[in-house]
Formats: sequence, C-alpha cells, structure tokens
Amino acid sequence: MTTVEIDHSLSVHSIGSILTNKKQIVLSAAAKKRITDCYDYLQQKIKNSEEAFYGINTGFGSLCNTVIPKNELSTLQENLLRSHACGTGNTVPKPIVKLMLLLKIQSLSYGHSGVQLQTVQRLVDFFNLDILPVVYEQGSLGASGDLAPLAHLCLPLIGEGQVWKCEMRNEQECEVESSDEALKRHQLAPIKLTAKEGLALINGTQFMSAFGVWCLLEAHALSNWADTISCISIDAFDARLDPFHPSLHKIRAHKGQVATAAAVIKTLDGSEIAKQKKTAVQDPYAFRCIPQVHGASKDAIAYVESVFNTEINSVTDNPNVFAEEDLIISGGNFHGQPLAITLDFLAIALAELGSISERRTYQLISGQRGLPAFLTPNPGLNSGMMIPQYTAASIVSQNKQLCTPASVDSIVSSNGQEDHVSMGANAATKCLRVVNNLRTILAIELLNATQALELRRPLKSSKTIETLLSKYRQQVSFMKEDRYLHGDIKKSEAFLV
Repeated sequence: MTTVEIDHSLSVHSIGSILTNKKQIVLSAAAKKRITDCYDYLQQKIKNSEEAFYGINTGFGSLCNTVIPKNELSTLQENLLRSHACGTGNTVPKPIVKLMLLLKIQSLSYGHSGVQLQTVQRLVDFFNLDILPVVYEQGSLGASGDLAPLAHLCLPLIGEGQVWKCEMRNEQECEVESSDEALKRHQLAPIKLTAKEGLALINGTQFMSAFGVWCLLEAHALSNWADTISCISIDAFDARLDPFHPSLHKIRAHKGQVATAAAVIKTLDGSEIAKQKKTAVQDPYAFRCIPQVHGASKDAIAYVESVFNTEINSVTDNPNVFAEEDLIISGGNFHGQPLAITLDFLAIALAELGSISERRTYQLISGQRGLPAFLTPNPGLNSGMMIPQYTAASIVSQNKQLCTPASVDSIVSSNGQEDHVSMGANAATKCLRVVNNLRTILAIELLNATQALELRRPLKSSKTIETLLSKYRQQVSFMKEDRYLHGDIKKSEAFLV
C-alpha cells in the first residue's frame, strides 16, 4: 500500500489521490520534531510562568479570564471535548470525516499547536485504520473553529463518543459503536490530554475545509460531465458548432470559456450529425452559450480551489505557539470567513451548471428539430420524458434557494465575546447539497439526451460520444414505451460517479 508522508503541502488534487487510491499516511521526521519541540516549549512555559494564557490555563470563550490551577489543566482539556460535543442533525458522510482527520493532522503537523506527538499519531492511526468518529452536520458557527463537529471528531481520542464500525465498507452494513470498544478492538489506549490539547483539537476549520475539498473534487468531475453531456445534447438537438469556433473565444479569452469551447469541438470531432447542413440559423442560449456559462463555473471552481489549497496548509487553531520566538499569540486564524465566502461562490457556480442543463433538457423534449414531443415514439399514449424535466426543474429551484449566501449572516455567541462569526459550516453543508443536486440534474439531461440521440438514427455522433453511449446503454436502455423512470435516473446518477 502506498504511503504519503505528512510534511509537505497538500492540495485538493493530492488529497483526491490519497482518497481514491486508499493511501496511508505517516508523519515525517521533520513534522515529528516540530510537534515535539513545540510541545516541550509549551510545557516549560507553563511550568516556569504564572502568566495566564488563553485556553491553556484559563477558561474558554467569555470565561477567558478564569484562571485554572495547574493540577486541573488535563481535566480542563477533556471537559472541553465533552462539553463541546453537542452537534445535531444528519451525520457527516464518512469520506468527509476521513478528510477531517487528514486536515486536522496536517494543521497540527506544523508545530504551532502545543500538542503531544502521541495525540497526532493517534489521529494518524484513526485515518489509517478507518476508525471514523460519528460527527454531526449542525453545531458550528464557522468561527472559534468548527467547535462542535471537531469535538465529536476528537472525543474518541480519550475513549469517549462514538465511531462507525463499518470502517468505510458498504454504507448499509455500518453500525455505531462506542469509541471505548473500538479502541479495545484495535488494541489502542485512550490518550491523556495535556495543557491546550483539547483546544488545539477543536479549534480549526477542518469541518468546513473537508466539506469544501470534497465538494471541489466532485465539482471538477461534474464540470467535466456537464461538458460531455452537453455535447450529446448538442447533437441530439441538431445544434450548430459555430458558437464553439476558437476564433470566437480568442476575442473574449476567459480561461474557462476557451477550455469549454475546445472541449466541445474535440468531443464532437467526426460527428455525422454535426457535419450535416443545419436548418436553424441560431440555437437557444442553453446550447449557444455553453462555453460562456460552463466556462464561468470552471473559473469560479479554480478560484475556490486556490483558497482551499491555502487553507488546508494552514494552522487554524488558537492560541498559536512560536517556540523559536518565545511567543504564545491568541488571534483569529480559526475564523472561517475565507471559506464561507468561497463555499457560497462554489454553490452558485455549480447551481448554474444545473440551471443551464435543465434548459437543454426542456428544449430536447419540446418537439422541435424533428424530435417527437417528450422524446417518445408514440406520444399521447406515452408521456415519455415529460416528468423527468419537472424533477430537474424542481431541483434547480431548490438549488437557487440553497444559494442564498450563508456568509452574509452572523449571530452573537459566548456572551458577546464571539460577536462575529462566518457561518461557513452552513455554507459547507449547503454546498454539498448543491453538488448532489447537480449530479441528479445532469443525470436527467443524460437520460434525455441519449434518448434523443437514438431518435437521430441512422446518423451517428462522434466516436467519443458513441463509445460513451454504448457504455451507458449497458445500464439504461432506450425507452420505447413508458416505464418506471426513477430507476433510470438512479442508474444515470451512478453512471456519473
């Protein structure tokens, strides 16, 4: 099994490779030294000083002026995990929980958090052994870190809380077991937390970041699918290729626009349908403006990824320890505003891919360009593809509602000490819903576009499209008469995974 050393910068792309190839991780020698040196410095600082350091020997939030005796600092940190593990709502998908573990390890590996090496190593064990804590979606304000979800993530370190017993196998086989039982099964002893460790574990943006990385990985895949499926729709609708000519895009050279137009030309190269004489002088915007709309989403995805690539290589707990400078600084690196704004932006970009997709579906079933109404050979007796468009329209409308920005909201917490928060966690969970909705919308377009393309026979599309159609037909057959379409939509969604 391939092993990745945690020392150098991660990226959305490299994280995708770690997950896809089920790689294990190890701390580099340099990372271990940074962690150990910082921990040793902090322990000496506490021992030799009577100074109050936030969250290290004081209470938390508005209790920051309450000094805690040295003999109770371990209890302080463990109580922090217990009291903050109050998340509610749906459980976080297991791959995202695994991402949370990876990103927390990465942040702690820089040696500015004052934690024990064995604490970080135990998180590495959790990642490698697929000991995945049960974490809940609701509870984080996206500032002071993702406190509630990270408390659930880290409570199993001390043998409390719950974990999934399925260990990344079939979702239907998953059960919940106590963390204590899971540790015993893997012959692991609970960690005894020391000063600052609880705060270092639950301060940070790893809930928002993990959702964002997952959404970005899905966004890249779905953006590519949007291009490919739109090519099927272009031929199915007998649309023109003039709007994709490279000369047109040289004079408005947005990177995503240029890339989209080039992708369409390449995908439809050799298509008999594309080469035949067209009767329509122009096509609707849903076809003609694919480069401009899909391209804008590509550019948005690229920008959001640049923000997340910075975030996942950052230290986001508080306070931060700078051993070489003899400094302990309390600041606000846990504030999720950079992520909240970009998660809202990503949701908008993906919702637009769904919006224009649904419009292509609508045009395909409208009885134009020689296609039968609702793409059924016998309309009237059969409703054909009438209602899948309703479903797509419903989901598109829901995406519009989900794109109301979370990042413009804030609410006062902790007796006014935490008076502006990012709501980035809400932006994150909303964004994931938009991602999942987009997959369904594109699946419905795929279902319709392939049905329409078959009605163009004996003319063929490009080799690329015909090969894809052949693979798709192994899952979803041409619809000659009405049938149970929910199953076809679910198979189409699975085809896009």
